[in-house]
Amino acid sequence: MAEIIPLPTKASRPSRQPEPLWREALGDRLRGIRHDRGERLADTAERAGVSPQYLSEIERGLKEPSSEMIAAVAGALEVTLIDLTAAVVDDLRARTAEPAAVGSRAMLSLAA
Repeated sequence: MAEIIPLPTKASRPSRQPEPLWREALGDRLRGIRHDRGERLADTAERAGVSPQYLSEIERGLKEPSSEMIAAVAGALEVTLIDLTAAVVDDLRARTAEPAAVGSRAMLSLAA
């Protein structure tokens, strides 16, 4: 007869948190900037040319906004896309306990 080998259970597997989604980190950062400025959702949305409901969904990470929408909201908050993107990347790095999957050498080769 064949030997029965038990499969690993969930308890024996290392627990790994899923990586946060870009849209969630972006939304958190946009909400933080808006709150730091003391602005209401409706005021920022109006300047960005989006509905308050849509901006709320972006801030809660429920919508995957287009680059045009991100630029409009960033402009309404007087933040450059470069600064916003860098801040979101920093937030994602801070949330991720594991080292980046792509090392600096691989990043340089991707850029070439």
